[in-house]
Amino acid sequence: MSGSPASEAAKAVIRRNTEEVQSKGHFDVFDELFADDFVDHTPQESSGADKEGVRGLYKMLRTAFPDFRAEIHWQRADGDTVTTFKTYYGTHNGPFLGFAATGRTMHFECVDVMRVQNGKITDHWGVGNLLSAIIQLGLFELGSKAPR
Repeated sequence: MSGSPASEAAKAVIRRNTEEVQSKGHFDVFDELFADDFVDHTPQESSGADKEGVRGLYKMLRTAFPDFRAEIHWQRADGDTVTTFKTYYGTHNGPFLGFAATGRTMHFECVDVMRVQNGKITDHWGVGNLLSAIIQLGLFELGSKAPR
């Protein structure tokens, strides 16, 4: 039920995370939005699958890409579960995946599915086109056998 009040409220929580925490680095808002028992069902290799793991991932991204931001293209909700298609953008001005800053810009698409219960994000599943970002940063070339 995409237009229900519960679905609209859930979408607003996810938009707030994307716009305020991810895109602006307002980590004071992070604890308002994430449940203490949050679970990331598809964590990145460098982060844990819990609330602190996501906080660390967000901070790592903002350190590597100080201008990190997201553009939401669309959202759909089914009850308390929200699917968001977005593009992330940033300039590589800090360490990322063990690589020194390149000064290059990158962008990559992402689909996130997040569950919101009692106004807080409780679960996450997602997939992002990180290979595209790595290639744009010159950290890996298609056809090569090893990272640069």
